[in-house]
Amino acid sequence: MKIVFHGANALTFFDGFAALLEHPHELIAVSDTLDREGELALYQAADVVVGTYSRADHPPSSARLFQLPAAGYDGVDFASLPQGCAVCNCFGHENAIAEYVMAALLSRHVPLAEADSQIRRGDWHYWAGGPSGLRSELGAQSIGIVGHGHIGRTIAARARAFGMAVHVANRSAVNVPDYAATYGLERLAEMASRVDILINTLPLTDSTAGLIGAQVLGALGPRAIVMNVGRGPVIDEEALYAALSRRTIGGAIIDTWYVYPTPDRPSPMPGHRPFHELENVTLTPHMSGWTHGTIARRQATIARNIRNLEAGEPLENTVRA
Repeated sequence: MKIVFHGANALTFFDGFAALLEHPHELIAVSDTLDREGELALYQAADVVVGTYSRADHPPSSARLFQLPAAGYDGVDFASLPQGCAVCNCFGHENAIAEYVMAALLSRHVPLAEADSQIRRGDWHYWAGGPSGLRSELGAQSIGIVGHGHIGRTIAARARAFGMAVHVANRSAVNVPDYAATYGLERLAEMASRVDILINTLPLTDSTAGLIGAQVLGALGPRAIVMNVGRGPVIDEEALYAALSRRTIGGAIIDTWYVYPTPDRPSPMPGHRPFHELENVTLTPHMSGWTHGTIARRQATIARNIRNLEAGEPLENTVRA
């Protein structure tokens, strides 16, 4: 089969991929823009496309499988894909994202860098025995996790290991007796009113866009922290910026955004609003799930799906059959 890896993101899965396949296939790498000689023809003739998005003006007209090397599928133009082309996604990023979440939260309670900087100047501010250096503990915090999929479940397990009270809101019912409480998505504001940290793990769909808006953010307390490791627009951008700039909430840790680099604009600010000017926000460039382990686990999933397609067996993680 002709297997085309489309774009910079997909190319990170290219090296070493052939060794994961049982039989030899033609592996081809093409650019995001498809504007180099012969690239468009190769893309349109592919049996399998590995990529994070598709375009209506350049559909992969021969594809039997559109394989996302990621979880999100909001960049796929489903209507332009050929009839019978399956769409599958990948996970394998949940461990990395959970580590990012816990590291970001721990940094607010365990000021290692600040303490290191101070003691290098002879300042013993955090020395045990002095009341001025007392700090808070992550285990005393409550966390409200929006979504109970791969990411949400893994974050919940890590949070419980630290002794945090875990609240979960999900579309379908969640029955985990060790959680402090569970809610339907229609009760997000109620959950927000009961937690110190609100974290979104949901993908972007028609039903999740703007799900966390002014009402939910308004239910949070003035010291509450908002985190986003799902998709940016699940949290309403204007409502989030307003809450942060007016300091009606304590702060935010944002990894998934509203504006991303494009070939024409490679270094944009990540929002339509100037989040980068706010002091109560930690900004990172959609890095939470990007580790060597994630790459290896996703390569294995992609390889299994290619073997399954070749053998006529069911595909994994099917978004559209």
